[in-house]
Amino acid sequence: MYQRRKCLKIKVGQVEIGGDAPISVQSMTNTDTRNVEETVKQIIELEKAGCELVRVAVVDEKAAACLKKIKERIHIPLIADIHFNYRLALKALESGVDGLRINPGNIGSKAKVQEVVAAAKHHGVPIRIGVNSGSVSKTLLAKYGGLVPEALVESALEHVAILEELGFYNMKISLKASSVPLMVEAYRMIATKVPYPLHLGVTEAGTVKSGTVKSAVGIGILLAEGIGDTIRVSLTGDPLEEVRVGYAILQALELRKKGIELISCPTCGRCQINLAKLAERIETEFSFVDKPLKVAVMGCVVNGPGEAREADIGIAGGKGQGILFKKGQVVATVPEDKLESCLVQEIRKMI
Repeated sequence: MYQRRKCLKIKVGQVEIGGDAPISVQSMTNTDTRNVEETVKQIIELEKAGCELVRVAVVDEKAAACLKKIKERIHIPLIADIHFNYRLALKALESGVDGLRINPGNIGSKAKVQEVVAAAKHHGVPIRIGVNSGSVSKTLLAKYGGLVPEALVESALEHVAILEELGFYNMKISLKASSVPLMVEAYRMIATKVPYPLHLGVTEAGTVKSGTVKSAVGIGILLAEGIGDTIRVSLTGDPLEEVRVGYAILQALELRKKGIELISCPTCGRCQINLAKLAERIETEFSFVDKPLKVAVMGCVVNGPGEAREADIGIAGGKGQGILFKKGQVVATVPEDKLESCLVQEIRKMI
């Protein structure tokens, strides 16, 4: 692991980002923000899954008018995602949002930008400059001969310069692309050019299956190099999966410990119990758990006992039975038909 990149620390609501703050996990609702009930319901579900910041799309004035009602009913910082319309940014700030995602170069004249920046300063609200591979200007694409990391970085720096000229430094930056190599190189470059926290993500990553792989590779490479202060895994579908995958990435790199860490073998011809069913049951049954707990579900006596002993609790399967380990000690030998209920019961005692 590389040493973590040093940067300024900002606060989005009560969540610190950058500096020595833990790398936070965030998501974005896929509800219509104008539907307060559905949006609040989804945010509460995200909170339960461990989401630490949430972003909502502000598509018009009606959506902006709903932000105050949403904010009053949730418990994590609320970030307004706004494009082009500076008035929506002003309304969002008046509604009490904790953060803005807005690119100052895209909201109109200098006077309009100054008005938004003044309001953000007044409310103590940070701004995220978010550059996506699909939003790079034609001028920059022509300058660099296509979509390359340099184009993404220069686009971000243009927006940064606008805020800095207005004396505004309360910001974080993202440079997202659907191409993992492009995204990784762009973040590496920007990390050496600005002192601000970086929001990591692979944009339009895909479905839960393909998007998880791309996000884990892209975000994981950068985090392992010490780059990144908050992450959002972008997946098509239920945003709850974004939070689960986000924590799985952090946990795999041992950057955060939250919930069940399941260690299970891929199985081979030596496995003589229904290991896949047992592993899936454990993962599903305890998906709500916040307490860090390492659970090993192993299928045979080759690697099973050693892995199980390293976990807080685990089983190593044998022919028609399994050995239950707890904190490195053998607790019991359990028949196969009792393994699942026994392991579930023991985990419940520990949490």
